[in-house]
Amino acid sequence: MRSPRRVLGAVLAGVVLIAGGGWAVGTRLRSPADEAALRQPPKPSLITSPVVRRKLTSTVAVSGTLAYGSPLPVTLAGVVGGTAEAQRVTRAPRPGKIAEGSVLMEVNGRPVFALRGKVPMHRTMTPGATGADVRQLQTALRRLGFGAPNTGVFDSATTAAVRRWYAKRGYTAQEPDLTAKQTREQLRQAVQVAEEALLTDRKALEAGRDVLPLKLKLDNARKDLRAAEDTLEEEDSADLTPEETRQVEDLRRAVRAGEEEALAAEQALTAARSPRPLPTAAPETALPTPRPSSALPTAEPEEDRRLLELRASNARQNLESARTALASFGDQASAGKEKRLEELRRTVRLGRESVATAEQALRQARQNSPLQLKVANGGKNVASARSILAEYLKTYGVGVPPGEIVFLPSLPARLDKAEVKPGDAVEGRVATVTSSAFAVTGSVESREAKLLRKGMKATLEIDDETRFPAVLSATGDAARPAEADEKAEGAGAAGASDERLGSVPVLLTPTVTKGLQELIGMPVTVKISVGATENAVLTVPVAAVVTSADGRPRVQVELPGGGDKAGDVEVRTGLTADGTVEVTPVKPGALKEGDRVVVSGV
Repeated sequence: MRSPRRVLGAVLAGVVLIAGGGWAVGTRLRSPADEAALRQPPKPSLITSPVVRRKLTSTVAVSGTLAYGSPLPVTLAGVVGGTAEAQRVTRAPRPGKIAEGSVLMEVNGRPVFALRGKVPMHRTMTPGATGADVRQLQTALRRLGFGAPNTGVFDSATTAAVRRWYAKRGYTAQEPDLTAKQTREQLRQAVQVAEEALLTDRKALEAGRDVLPLKLKLDNARKDLRAAEDTLEEEDSADLTPEETRQVEDLRRAVRAGEEEALAAEQALTAARSPRPLPTAAPETALPTPRPSSALPTAEPEEDRRLLELRASNARQNLESARTALASFGDQASAGKEKRLEELRRTVRLGRESVATAEQALRQARQNSPLQLKVANGGKNVASARSILAEYLKTYGVGVPPGEIVFLPSLPARLDKAEVKPGDAVEGRVATVTSSAFAVTGSVESREAKLLRKGMKATLEIDDETRFPAVLSATGDAARPAEADEKAEGAGAAGASDERLGSVPVLLTPTVTKGLQELIGMPVTVKISVGATENAVLTVPVAAVVTSADGRPRVQVELPGGGDKAGDVEVRTGLTADGTVEVTPVKPGALKEGDRVVVSGV
């Protein structure tokens, strides 16, 4: 007999089963009205996005590969060594660091050095050479400690510095080869032969009988001229002749005698004209004895005075005559001296004319001599041989061949790739060098390039999201690798610039180097910051900003309470970045962080 509980459970299970079956059937059975209702589109609703306050940064993305910067092809400017024989690589360039003064490679066993400089090597530097390339070499030698001058002239001091530099590196500076030495010796012998021939011809010309009388005449004329010049000089320096000196002395004595005679006559005449003194009075105690009248003094007779006056007049005339005679003799002596000097000057002039005539006769005789033409040609031959030797010696000595130095813009550098191997002929590029700095080269669209400026900050991103700071170093042609330039030049018309094709090359340089060496060759993305807000600003999706009929930007803000209702808020837009734009409500407080703006509506 079954228990009541089991019966009740069985009944309940049946009821549940029947109800489940009815529900399943009911869900699958729909009326036509239900089907039509299900096929109606949903009610329109707003698509919104929140207003976010954040610091906005606008960037330009560049894709590229991390590599060493400034790739530069290396070619040799000419032969290595002093010969133009086949140039074969005997030691190939080795990738790695290049220090200034180091050996880049060897050709025919000779070194090719790397030095820092902007003037390319273009000629053989030899003694006497001058120019900017020589000064550049001297500056490099000074940096390396070899003490070269800084004159721009390849002189003996520069030659000594080059010798020391090569010896320090285990090489010998390029000396003149056998051919150059033989040429120098031949030029020296040519000078000696020309000089000996000229000397022989001159001796033969001087010893010729046709000129001996003329030479003797010229010598005599020169002796006569010297004698006449000496006599003229003596006469010009002497005042009077001995005879004239004696006569002058006699005349001067006569003048002195006349002066004495005239003075004595004048004194006598003066004394005669003076009155005689009266006798003094006698003392009273002794009365004078009266003299007879015939004993009183009387005046000198008139005849005596006239005699004294005549004597004085004659003395004065004699003195004047003596003085006149002395003066006249002086004038005569001067005139006589001038006459003698004129005669001597005439003799000197005649002597000079005689010398000139003799010289001309001798010169014409020599010119007309058969040997004269030979002597003249011999002089020209000597001058020409000496000039050629001097020009050759200017470039003779230790030199630096054009292929033995490669000037690079900056050192140290890095040899990235060797283009030749031992045994190869040296033709064209031998290696590619880069700077030791890292760089990323890529391109951007022309419209984006207008936003870029040298020095802008950037961020280098690796696939694993590792970031490194970087800076924009160049745009346009300045950012184009040297290899790309060569390809463009070789392509001709097909090598149109990237700018014409809508893209512009850019060069970016990481500002840190730690951890980058193992990433060389990896693809990277660099984001260049072209603008940023100073502080956090309100931002909305670009699609949320619409321009109304009045030309002013607006956003639609979802109103509280739902119902898919929104209100317009006039805004001012700012920086755009990553699909969002900076907005500022024209009416303060009309838009705030957290509000939802309509992106699009259906």
